Amino acid sequence: MKKLGVFLIIVSFLVWLAVFAVPFLPLTLAQKATIAPGLAVSGELLFWCGALLVGKEVAARYKQWLNPRYLWQRYHRRQR
Repeated sequence: MKKLGVFLIIVSFLVWLAVFAVPFLPLTLAQKATIAPGLAVSGELLFWCGALLVGKEVAARYKQWLNPRYLWQRYHRRQR
């Protein structure tokens, strides 16, 4: 089940990246306005379903790793 959870989390990031590609697709404005929020909601649902499957500890690690403060501190350590 953990492998499925990790897979869902990875797919959720890919879905979120697809949201940024929607404006460049040859679609009408109405279609773009429908697809973009749908992808955003789908990405969130996939992430949280994956987080439930992998468990609290793994989700907490991902949350810490994606925290801007943690990333900033890590960036400054590498600069030294």
